[in-house]
This record gives sequence, structure tokens and C-alpha cells, in this order.
Amino acid sequence: ITRKREEKKKPGKKGRETCCGSEHEERQTTTDHLSANACLMPICQLHGAAVTTVEGIGNTKTRLHPVQERIAKAHGSQCGFCTPGMVMSMYTLLRNKPKPSMEDITEALGGNLCRCTGYQEIIDGYRTFCEVCHHGTFTTRIQADTSFLCYSKTSEADQILKAFSTGKKKVFMLITVLPQSTLKCSSYLRYIMAESPEQTTQKFHGERMTWISPITLDELVQLKTQYPQAPVVMGNTNVGEYKGFKGVLHPIIISPTRVRELFGVEQRPEGVCIGAGCSLSTVQSVLERCVCSLPAEHTQTYAALLGQLRHVGGQQIRNVATLGGNVASAYPNSDLNPILAAGRCSLLLQTKEGKRRVPLDKDFFVGFRKTTLRPDELVLSVFIPISRKGEVVRAFRHAPRKTNALPTVTTGMRVWFHDGSDVVREMSVYYGGVGACTFCAERTSQQVTGRPWNEATLNEAYRVLVDEVTLGVSAPGGQVVFRRSLTLSLFFRFYLHVLQYLKDMQNSAMEPLPCVIGPGYQEFQVILTLHHPITLCAQVRSAQDPVGQPVPHSSALTHATGEAVYCDDIPHMNREVFLSLVTSTKAHAKIIHIDVSRALDMPGVVDVITAKDIPGQKFQSFTGINEEVLVEEEVRVTCVGQIICAVVADTKQHGKLAAAALKVTYEDLPDRIFTTEEAVEQCSFYAPQRTLQRGDIHMAFQEAEHIYEGEIRVGGQEHFYMETQSMLVIPAREQKEVKVYLSTQHPTCAQMSVAETLGIPANRVSCHVKRVGGAFGGKITKASILACITAVAAWKTERPVRCVLERGEDMLITGGRHPVLGKYKVGFMNDGKIIAADVHYFVNAGNTPDESVLVRRRMLVQLDNAYNIPNLRGQSVACKTNLPSSTAFRGFGVPQSMVVIENMIHDVAMTLGRPAEEVRDRMNLYKGLSRTHYKMEFDPENLHCCWVECKKRSELGRRRPAVAEFNRRNRWKKRGIAMVPIKYGVGFGHSFLQQAAALVHIYKDGSVLVSHGGIEMGQGLHTKVQQVVSRELNIPLSLIHISETCTSAVPNTNPTAASFGTDANGMAVWDACQTLYKRLEPVRKKDPSGTWKSWIATAFQERISLSATGFYRFYVELFTLTKPYTYFTYAVCCSEVELDCLTGEYRTVRADIVVDIGKSINPAIDIGQIKGAFMQGLGLYTMEELKFSPSGSLHTRGPGQYKIPAVCDVPLQFNVYLLPGSQNPFAIYSSKGIGEPIVFLGSSVFFAMKEAITAARTDVGLSGPFPLRTPATPEHACLACNTHFNQMIPKMEAGTSPPWAMELP
Repeated sequence: ITRKREEKKKPGKKGRETCCGSEHEERQTTTDHLSANACLMPICQLHGAAVTTVEGIGNTKTRLHPVQERIAKAHGSQCGFCTPGMVMSMYTLLRNKPKPSMEDITEALGGNLCRCTGYQEIIDGYRTFCEVCHHGTFTTRIQADTSFLCYSKTSEADQILKAFSTGKKKVFMLITVLPQSTLKCSSYLRYIMAESPEQTTQKFHGERMTWISPITLDELVQLKTQYPQAPVVMGNTNVGEYKGFKGVLHPIIISPTRVRELFGVEQRPEGVCIGAGCSLSTVQSVLERCVCSLPAEHTQTYAALLGQLRHVGGQQIRNVATLGGNVASAYPNSDLNPILAAGRCSLLLQTKEGKRRVPLDKDFFVGFRKTTLRPDELVLSVFIPISRKGEVVRAFRHAPRKTNALPTVTTGMRVWFHDGSDVVREMSVYYGGVGACTFCAERTSQQVTGRPWNEATLNEAYRVLVDEVTLGVSAPGGQVVFRRSLTLSLFFRFYLHVLQYLKDMQNSAMEPLPCVIGPGYQEFQVILTLHHPITLCAQVRSAQDPVGQPVPHSSALTHATGEAVYCDDIPHMNREVFLSLVTSTKAHAKIIHIDVSRALDMPGVVDVITAKDIPGQKFQSFTGINEEVLVEEEVRVTCVGQIICAVVADTKQHGKLAAAALKVTYEDLPDRIFTTEEAVEQCSFYAPQRTLQRGDIHMAFQEAEHIYEGEIRVGGQEHFYMETQSMLVIPAREQKEVKVYLSTQHPTCAQMSVAETLGIPANRVSCHVKRVGGAFGGKITKASILACITAVAAWKTERPVRCVLERGEDMLITGGRHPVLGKYKVGFMNDGKIIAADVHYFVNAGNTPDESVLVRRRMLVQLDNAYNIPNLRGQSVACKTNLPSSTAFRGFGVPQSMVVIENMIHDVAMTLGRPAEEVRDRMNLYKGLSRTHYKMEFDPENLHCCWVECKKRSELGRRRPAVAEFNRRNRWKKRGIAMVPIKYGVGFGHSFLQQAAALVHIYKDGSVLVSHGGIEMGQGLHTKVQQVVSRELNIPLSLIHISETCTSAVPNTNPTAASFGTDANGMAVWDACQTLYKRLEPVRKKDPSGTWKSWIATAFQERISLSATGFYRFYVELFTLTKPYTYFTYAVCCSEVELDCLTGEYRTVRADIVVDIGKSINPAIDIGQIKGAFMQGLGLYTMEELKFSPSGSLHTRGPGQYKIPAVCDVPLQFNVYLLPGSQNPFAIYSSKGIGEPIVFLGSSVFFAMKEAITAARTDVGLSGPFPLRTPATPEHACLACNTHFNQMIPKMEAGTSPPWAMELP
């Protein structure tokens, strides 16, 4: 168990750590199966339980479990790091419910996160387990030389695929579901769980902690009396988080998981009594039974609690978190405490002196995580009374994500009417998230009591509530105006619910947002003719040719079984030590002294690595400006999180403790710079500043009929790859050789950086990358710096050194997408034609240049997007600030650049009162042979085709009037629809980066080993390369293997980035295969009826070389100042959203994407990339908000504070179409790069939200353009709606207290 726990307990990696715990319930002779997060499941609590990890349910050597097989063959795995967690969540669901509904599946997966896939393929793969299921099948229509595969529905549950006219091609084949009996717990498993020896008190002693597990209530009371400050741990969701992520230590922990009195459930006539140790899942089941068995008038509180419970964490959290723990923890934004308090609940407490019952009311909560409980008191049970006749109880919440997110504001409200009237007899209102503890709106309740339930009473209540709920400008959590506004809007929602109870009326404010995810629809082409990879000359196609077929990811099955090896899965080596980093706590200061003495005295510490230990170059340069590897004494630190030194210890825990003990003395420096405005004011820039212009904008502005000036703030984004930065450096015993195993996109960069840092030749350093668990641009420069530090530690200690960042460290240190302030001035005519635009980009680059200069340049090159603006000027500056350095991120500045232009287009449309798609298409979209503003010629025909096809497929002409009608009929729910195009230049823009090499070996048994310079990080590069080899050598995929990317096999590689991996490496491998195939030609001619294996055997006998290198460089003449890219990828997306104006929450109702990617090498992988990129863009523009304190420290350092899209955020209808008939003479097999472009199309959701907000603003008499920053979180969307609830909140006066978080960029 310990070994498996360490394998699953990856730092902050939500989802991969999911396992299944099975416990035998003696009283019911049943076995309970629960999914849980390994990082929160103490081994000490697992006595008598069976733990099943993904390796325990199936593998590729024996037999796959259907859950593993379906996610793999439904293309639900890309980088694969999160796949085991998805598998185990679904596996546990099937153990408990073999025929689940779609609601069960989405709830089971709600606690898992994925950054690659977009979730749709995972959902569709697991949809096949539903009792009522529409399986995905592929049908065919033939046009010319291409067949089009359409993802459609069939009612035959057991028939997964049907043959079609081109030869029974199958996208995925499912094995028969295991019989129900095999999903039950085996008799042996029951034996080891049920026939355990007689239970006794357990004690576990560690270096700094003792864990005590009593078995009787008396013993528990005695322990709590003896150790009153010791926490009582049941689910470990509180203590575990504080220990693992905040370093809080408790010398004694009491875990009464075997004390039966804490788990009792007793249903009485006056209510239900639930043991404090019952998990929230158990509480949910108990309340569901109560709701079904009792009259509706008695279940008001139970139903309200159930509504809240469905949103508390994910299923893994609810399975272990307890009711008593939730109450006693007294978090100020608790989901349950407000409704428990409002619902007249009470607690039964136990001490050595006896028992007492206390009401859960306003007097119980006394401060931040403080209650009236004495230190020696235990919560035995919670009593939840039935609701009375004439009583209405409701609970509401708002959170930054629909599920698995802590609430921003939560509330429980109860009103009791006099018999047969609408006069309030008693009222109770509690809020969470608006103070240091659960808050009782007592004055508001008193104001309403004794008055009739009508609008006049409501208005009086608002007035009192505004005065009663106060938050200071620097209140923890920020969002002060928004949170105060929510107290009013949620109170209004309660008013409507009560009105419905009294008068049976409906209102849009009461209706929830739609949530049922439908099956995905995707359409793509199958290539029926084979073309030369560049010249497009037709050739004869082999029957076994996999190019153009939806081949599953080559590692999908090992992803699903947990057999796939990532960097930190490499077994520990003899004498291996762990590296822990020490980072700056100051944003701008000089280091006076680094005191390492306390750290060196700590147990297990081997050494402390400082800048003085670096034998070679002490800096690295990525764009011509030096960056320190480690900061020395008497040198400035320039951001919180800058790496100062590192501790080497025998274990990770010892390293963390020593790093915390190390003392750094600072001298604060003045003039900290955090925002772009501050940088402009102090002229803090990285040179050079760039300008790109065509036409005469000054003359054009004079001719324009309208001129508008605006701006948009584009927030940054955290990469949030599932696998954090990881590396293992092994020093050799001779010749100064060093082996580096790491998770990187650019092994050559790491190789060169390590060699320079150690002062040795690059040929002594070999970098190895098996696969990467997600990267998105964040594992290039940052990974190289971390590899240098780890290498110095290995060099000095002469021992293998491992460094694996925890999620909080990774987010603090590595930076993310560049925040941008975009300002524009646009001149346009009455018909919407834009004749002039002047755009300024202010990029928050952070404390080091990193790749910001290149990002800024690309922003200017792509600023036109798809629009032909005759007079256009773009200017960009990279602002030097005291925030962690921004770095490369999927899209490399293009998503920020283009959203500024699209916002400008949207403002033009709003000014003229025209639909935005009319201004985009009819007036400004490129048409005919065109030139960009940097004079590159191109034909936008495919861009126009994508636009027309998307408009047709999305039914925009029908849906826009329907949206308008919906908005007319609904006051508090609004819909918006938007269609956005993209013209994305593929490639690096520098000729020296447009090259690649490969090495192909053919062994005597006919098997083929391929090495190339690309990195497999979920985009399916290895799979596509295998398809290339299969076609060129005319052999099956089963004979082809790619082991790893290694600098000693293929040197001088370029980064796998810029959507260029397949273009470059595919051509290099093609070149090597061509060489080998030509060498084998004489052998084939001698024996035309021979087999591949016989030909290889003959070739070996005839001394023909069976190994070849391949190299490809793209045409040098293509890469000039006027043609920085080889070609464009075009796409158009139409999205529709529904917005709750009271809370700012939204749901993407539908998204239709049409993409021109030439002739896809693997349409299944490409469609997966499209959906994953769209979801990442949706997160960028609407959800993912980085928040920094006024001192420059990152607040959002983990999944608890930083929310990426989850299953609940998938568009309810998600359709992808690949444009047919497209040709691309500049890439292998006429394909196109697709990894990056679609991220920007997530902005279609943002602009659809703007349309919905516009409708809301119209209802309050507002019109014209308005500012809305990205991400358009519920806070920003709600405040932009400017409802009368927002207007009731008085403006915050600037005071002496700084705000909790800064406004960036």
C-alpha cells in the first residue's frame, strides 16, 4: 500500500490520485466501494479496508477492464496523466451501480480534472455503460474521392459500430462488459476485510507525529481530555490539506474511524439524528430516503441540504468528508453550516463530564474557524428536524465553478408563516462567505417578521441587508462588491421561491441553468487516395495504410492501466536524494544574508546548494538577456517565488522542513512594479519596443465616419499541466557524464543549459524524455532552469537527485500566460467597414524577459486575425515588473492579441447597432487573394468556406431570433450567441527552427524502432509518426515502436511547439523511411512475393544497412520578413451561452467548430486536440483568474483557488467538423498543425456572454459598448449586467487599506 500510495500521491495532481477503497460493513454483510483521493487518505485509516488502484483492475499483459478499454478506444486519453483517475472514478461507480445514468457518470467524474481532452470523448466513451444509452457510430456519405464520417446516434445499445461502404472502418471497438458477478467483491477480499483479528487501539509513531485510533467512545473521550488540542481526523480533508499544503503540524492526531457511536443514524418523528462521523455521501443517502418517505411539508430542510451536498467537493471528497467535521471546522464559506443553522439543527456534544445539546445558531460561530465548542468536547451527532407546516427552507450557493469548488457566497434561509396567511411568523437567514464566520442576518429577519410576504417587505429587507452585511476593501477573498451584491440577489431568489410556494408562480430567476451534456457530434474526412507528402501527386494507397484513419493514441491503453511511465515514475535509485527549493518571499529586495546553518542541522539533510556551488555559467540566456540560475547574497530578488537556493535531503519531507528552516535576510527596495500602468509610468520595459504598420492611419481616421476608443484587460493563465515540473539527474562515475530524465518540451535546451551550468561539453549530457503529462509551453525555459539547479546538486553530492515540484510551488515559480492590456482606436464607416485601427499592447512580462520579446512580436504579426483593415498600426511593449516571469503558453501571445481585435470589432458592432457577425463577415473578413499587414500573400478561400460552413452547421440564422425571443421572455436569464473566426500562422517564424532530424532502425525480426526530436505530451505526435512509418514502409503499426526522445540519439532538436511537431518530425521520419525503402528495393524486386520479415532477413544477409537518419528543413525562401509562416490554419466557432444575471454564472449551451486542417493524418487525435484547446480557451476567457496580493504574492496556488474547466463546463452540445477537400502543399500528407489555433476560439463563449450581458443591460436602460475584462468570471459578468442589486451596493471608498488582490495586467 505504501508504494502504491507514493505512486498515486503526485503533488497536487487532481484525478490521477483517485483510488477505490472497499470496506466491509459487518452489520449489513455488505461491501462499500468508495472513490477517494490518495493524497487525503491516511494509510493509518486503512486498517480493515481494501485499496484498489488502477493497476489492480486490469493491464495490457493479462486483460483490460471495460472501463480502461473504453476510455482508451473512445480517444479519451491524450497526455494520459489524469486517465487513471478517470478510470478509477468510473470503476467505483460501476462497482456500486452497474447500470448508471448519465447524471451518475457526470457526478462521478466531477471530482476529476483533465487539461488535454476537453472531456467530451471521456463522457462519450463512458456513456456506453448507461442503461439507456445512445452509442456513437459512424455513417458515411461519399463525395468525389472523400468519404465523410459523421458521429451520430443509434438506439441499439450493444452495437457499437456499423460497417460502412469503404470497408468496415471502426473508430473504436468495445469488448463485452464483464458479467455483473465479476464486478462484486471477491470472497477472498471479503475474508481479508471481515475476518480481521479482534479490534484494538492502534498507535502509529512517526518522527514528529503520533496517530491514535481508539475503538470505544470512552477511550475517545479520554484521549480528547488528555490531548484537548489534538485534532480529531475522520476524512482528513481539513487537517490533510493544512499539513500537505500549508505545513501545519499536529504532534498528536486522534482518528476515531472505528468508534461506532459516531456513525449511527436514527430517524425520529421530529427529525433525523446523524452521527458526526458519517460521510457526506452517507448523509446524502440518508436525506434522500427521508425525502422519499416523508410528506413534502416535512422535507423542506432535507431537500435544501441535498441541493447543497451535491456541490460539496467532488465525489472523492464527499466519500470521506464528514458531517461533524464540516460543522466543527467552521469555515466561513461552508456550504452546509448556513442551512443547518437556518434549519434549527442542533449538536450533541460529549465530554468527560457528560453530554450536552447545543443549538447550531448565531451564537455557535464566534470567529474565523472558531465555535463555542470547548477544546475537550466532541461532536457526537447532528440533529436535523423536520420542517413544519407553513415553513419554507431553501439553500443557495455561488461558486467560481459549477461543481467541485468552494463557494464564494452561500446561504440558508427559512421562513415560517402563520397558518393560512402570507404573514411571516418567524424567519432565519444565514450567509457564508461574507465574514470571518457563518453570518446571521438577524436584523433583516426581524425586519421581515410580522409582515406580509410582498414586494414592499422585500424592499425594506434589502435596505436593512445592505447595511447589515459589510465587507472591507481588503477583506480576504476580495470580490467585495460582488459578494455583497450576491447577498441581495440570493435573497431575491429566496423571495421568489417562497412566492411560488404561496401562489404557485414561476420566474426565470428560479430556473437552474441547463446541465445535461448531449453526445458529441464530429465529422471528418477519410483519405481514400495517397499523395506524396509535399507534391500532392496521387499514388496507390495500401489497404493497411493507417494515415487518415482515427487510430487510437499509441499509449492510450497504458495510460488507462497506469502502466505508462512518467518522469517521477522512474524507480528510486541507490543513494538517491531529493531537492527542495527555497524561494524569495519578497517582490523587490536585496539579499543581505543566507543562513543555511539551521537547515544543515535538520535530520536527513545532505547539503544546501547556493549560487556559489555552480561550477560553470551562473546564468542562462533564452532571448539574449541573462537570467540568474540562483540568486547570490548582495544581489536583488525581483519577484516572490524567485529561486534563491535549494536543499538536498534524503527524503522529500526532510527537504521541505529544512527549506522552511533556512533563513534569508532581506533589505526591502523601493519602487515595486506590478501592473502595466506602473511599468509605463516608470518606463520599465524590455527592449526593443515594436511597431508594425501599413497604410496611413492618420489620414484614414480623418475620413472615418465614426471613431471609437476602447480597451480590454486580458488576464494571465496558469498552464496547470497535470504533471508538475519533474526531473531526475544521475551523475556518472567517469568522464563527467550526466544523465537527465525530465519532463520538458525541449530536451536540447535542457542539455545545453545543464552543460553550461556545469562547465562541461554538451556531449557529456544526455537528456531523456519518455512522455510528458501536459506542457502547453510551460516546460521549455522553466524546465531548463530547474534542470540546471538539480544538476548542480547531483554534481556536488555525486548522487542521483530528484526534483518534483508540488502544485503550489509550480504555480508560484514557473509563471504562465502573459497578462495584456490592449488599447485601441478604430475608425469605421456607417456600414461597419473598418478603415483604420491603431492598437497598443502592454504585455506584463514579469521579472525576467524569458520569451516575452518573441511573444510580443508574434502578437503584432497576428493582430489582424482574419480581417482586412487597410490602415493598421500595432505597437507592443514588454513591461518589466516584479511578478514571476511570464513564459510561453499555447498560442504564444495570439489568444491575447486576437481577443483585443475581436473586442474592437464587437464594439464597432454595438456602436452601429448591427450584429457582430455582419461586421465581421460582410465588411471586414479577408476575401480574394490578399496581403497581410506584413505583406504576406495568401488565399483566404478556406477561411471563407469555414465561415459559411459554420454559419450553416450552427443554424445561426434560425438561432439568433430564438435567442432574442428568449431574452424578451426572461428577465433574469439571458442568452447570447457569437461567431468568431481565426487565421493562425503555423510555425516558429524563424528559419533555423524549421528543421528536424530522425533515426530509424529496422531489426532482424522486422520490428522498427523510431527516434525523433519531438516530444509526446498528449498531442499524439508519436502516434502520427508511427502512421507515417507504417505508410512509407508499408508495414502494420504493431511492428513500430517509439521508445523515448533522447539527445544522444537525435541531437540538436528544436522545441516541440508552435503546432509544428508533426510537420517537422513527420517529414524527418519520412525522409529516413524513404532512404530505407529505397535500400530495400533490390531485395523486393528479387522476391516480390516475399514478406516484410523475409526481405529484412535477406537485406541483413546481403549487408544492406537497416538504419537511417532522416533530416528535413523547410524551404528557406519561405521564411522572410514578409512570410514568417509556411501556411495558415483556419477555423470558425459559433457558441451560445445562457447567463444567470443574478449571479453571473453561465452555461455554454452549444458550440459548433469548423476547422480547416488540410487532410488529417489522424482525425480522432486532431478532433481531441480541437476540443481540448477550445476548453482551455474557454478557461482563459471566462474562468481562470490569477490573483496576486498587493505585495506580489500569488494567492491562487492550487486547484482549491484556481479553477480550470471541469466536466460541468463542457458545452451541452459540442460539434466539430473538419473542412473537406482542403489541400496544404507545405506539410506532410497535406495536413495542418492544429495544437494551438483553437485556443482562441474559446473567446466565442466570451463574446456570447457579452451579447447576453448586453441584453441584460438593455433591460436596465443601458446601451452601447461597455468594458468586460477576461476572464469574464461570474463576478465580472454579474457586475457588468448592472442589475438594481448591483446598484444598491455603495461604492467602495479608497482608504488606507489595500485591496486583497491587485487588478492586473
